[in-house]
Parts: sequence; structure tokens; C-alpha cells
Amino acid sequence: MFRRTILAAGLMAVCSMAGVADAQPLPSNRDDLPFSYAPLVKRVSPAVVNIYTATTLRTPQRRLPFPFPSMPQEGSRVQNSLGSGVLVKPDGLIVTNAHVVRGADEIRVVLSDRREFDAKLLTQDDRYDLALLRINGDGEKFPFLEMRDSDSIEVGDVVLAIGNPFGLNQTVTGGIISAVARSTGGVNDSSFFIQTDAAINPGNSGGALVSLDGRLIGINTAIFSQSGGSVGIGFATPSNIVARVVATGEKGGRIVRPWLGISMQRVTPDLASGLNLPRPAGLVVKDVFPKGPGEKAGLKRNDVIVGLRDLPIDDEASLRFRLATLNVGESVPLQIIRAGKEMTLQVPLMAPPEDPPRDRSVLDGRQPLSGATVVNLSPAVAEEMGLIEWRPGVAVVEIQPGSYAARFIRPGDMVIAVNGKEVHSVSELKSRIASGVSSLSIGREGMVSTIQFR
Repeated sequence: MFRRTILAAGLMAVCSMAGVADAQPLPSNRDDLPFSYAPLVKRVSPAVVNIYTATTLRTPQRRLPFPFPSMPQEGSRVQNSLGSGVLVKPDGLIVTNAHVVRGADEIRVVLSDRREFDAKLLTQDDRYDLALLRINGDGEKFPFLEMRDSDSIEVGDVVLAIGNPFGLNQTVTGGIISAVARSTGGVNDSSFFIQTDAAINPGNSGGALVSLDGRLIGINTAIFSQSGGSVGIGFATPSNIVARVVATGEKGGRIVRPWLGISMQRVTPDLASGLNLPRPAGLVVKDVFPKGPGEKAGLKRNDVIVGLRDLPIDDEASLRFRLATLNVGESVPLQIIRAGKEMTLQVPLMAPPEDPPRDRSVLDGRQPLSGATVVNLSPAVAEEMGLIEWRPGVAVVEIQPGSYAARFIRPGDMVIAVNGKEVHSVSELKSRIASGVSSLSIGREGMVSTIQFR
């Protein structure tokens, strides 16, 4: 059973759908200041829905020293989750956060007019914390929000938030865009957000961030807070990513981020000085892989990538995001600096190849990696793991709970070396551990740690 407390979230905005301009006008006199957003709130709020879920959890009960046949040794309880969603198509397609519906046995959607619908989960992309739901209205055309190019917004643009924080239905808050292209790790694979100071609180997850033209510019995903309440720092996944998830998710697919066929390094102040760059921003090309799109475009070592499609590339997160919004098969302009001169190259976007084959293997036996599932790292595997680049090596993709490897290895780690010798493939790893393991070098989040065994 569901609790009757419905949690909704959504950022709505003011709009005039005719003659929309990207630049938003400022009040020109005192008579403009008391302008009310009420007409627009009434107009767009029907596209924001409340989502609540029920998930059955198995809970082990305390075992007695003497079992009784009639007493269950394991129980269950129902966990309710509350959140929000946004109708993005008139046929009942809804976007929300994946964490709102993850693992749910039942999903109910409540519209602004209080009608309730059972919802079907079409797909969820945990890397971007987005999920697609569908409700069936027997041919009814539902109100929905169109998407706007999230790259067209600017810091200072006004937004409104219509949501259900803490169970308070249809709460409206307002603010501005505090930052665009904000990188923040640990939230999703994109690590690239729109930041707003509109009050976002628990319960706003999956809601809509809407600009003054009434179009969707983002899905509320996270807040920065030590207290759990709003402190004026909220993050929304940009609509350009949402649009890709909608386009691929409706067909049951997932976003495949195009591969550039290069390895890169962030420009540090020291590198910027050595390369005579005006500021420490961009990515330095370290290697160009044969027959990849980078080589076909003419990229060379020490080229500095500073833009993609005339949009700035400051770090790995911004390139990861820009690539995720593009389709395989396109050809896009890449802005670089080579020997102090700015250039533009046309890069053909390719799907990351699975070369070498992953050779998925479960390691066992009396050795430190027993219980770990490993694969050969290829561009395709690196894309699945959310890595911006790859090099030949071995990646850990699963760990058997309670195994020896679970003590110090976790999924996403790289096995760099065994007994001080580098490992380049799964077959090479198996050969090394068969001879005994005295040390392991493990790569994690850019750091390498060596573990000694006796």
C-alpha cells in the first residue's frame, strides 16, 4: 500500500510562447517590478507531476537459538519513496530522477488535478540519474513542457520552482541561475550541472527547472546542504542531456558517448605556462590512437582542446558532458590551440570500439583477487564505466560479497601491476597471479596504491 502523502517537485517558469528571445528583459521602471508570475504558473504547473513508489524490502529477523516452525526467520517491509516528474510529451511520457523510482515495485503518478495513474518504467540511466515513465490516458493528450537548449541560458536568468518539498504541494519558489556548466562530482556520471539559488529541498528530486520562456532547461537532481534543507545551492541536470535520454530511452537504448580516440590531461597552471597558454583551461592531447576519429581529424600530441562546437572545454567534465549530448555519426568542429595558434578541426564522432574483446573472467583460488570479476579495458568498456579516456589494462567490474577481494577492491578499480610488473590484459593477469602474489598495484580515481602481501 502507498502512503497518501504525495511528494512533488518541479521548477516552473514564466513564459510567452510567441516570439521567445534568449535574452530576458530587465524591468525598465518601477511599474514593471510588481509583475506577477501567477498566470504562467497556472499555465505550466499541470506538466509537473507527483510520483510516489512502494518497494518491498526483505529484512532478516533475529534468529532464536531454537527454531519454531511457525515463526518466520525473515520478514519484509514496504518502503515508500516520494519525488516528482515532468511530462515532456503529450502521450504521457515523464522524466524523473532514477533514484526516485529505483527498485520500486509500484509507481503511482498524481497529476496537478489530483488524478492518479499507474506508471510503467520504460528505462533508467543510472549514470545520469534519469528515468523515463509512461502513463496511459487512453488517448488523452496530457499537458507537457517543451525542452530548451540548456546552452542558451546565462547566469542571472530568472527561474521559478514549483514543487512539493517536504510534502507541501504546489510550493512556488523563485531565483536565478547561479552558474552554468558547474562541475560537481559524486552525483552522476555527467558531473555537469546548472546551479540555481531557487529553493530546492528534499522532495524536489525529478522536478523541472524552467526558464522564463516556459521551456524545460533542467531536471532537479541534487542540493548542496549540510542540514538537509535548502541553502540556495541546487543542481539540475541540463535539458540537453535529458533530451538525449528521452530520444534513446523511448527505444529502450542508452546514451553512447562518442569516442575521440585520444588520451588527455587537464591543463594545469604549470602546463599553461609551458605551452604559452593565456589561462590554465582545456585538455592537452597526450596520445592519438591509430585509426581513431582524433587521428582522422588531424589531432596531434600537445594540441590543447579548448572548445567543441564553439562551446568552451575547461576540463574533463565539460568534455564528457558535451560528447554525451552528441550523436555517433555526426561530424563536429573541435577548437584547439597548436603551437600558440588557434585552429578548428572537423572530428567524425564514432562509437567506442570493443577492442580488445573484454574477456570477462571471474578470478578464484587462494590469491588476493579471488572473487573479483575482471575485463580487458577497451574504449567501449571505458565509456560504460564513465571514463573520459582509456589505456590497455584490466578493470574490475564486479566483486563477490564476502570474498577476499572485497576487503580491498571495488568495482571500477584498475589492476595496474602484479609483483611490480605491469598488467595489460586479463590473460596476462591470470598468468601473473598463478605464480603467486606478493604485491598488487591498484588504480582508483586517478591514484595508484600498492598493497603488499606476505
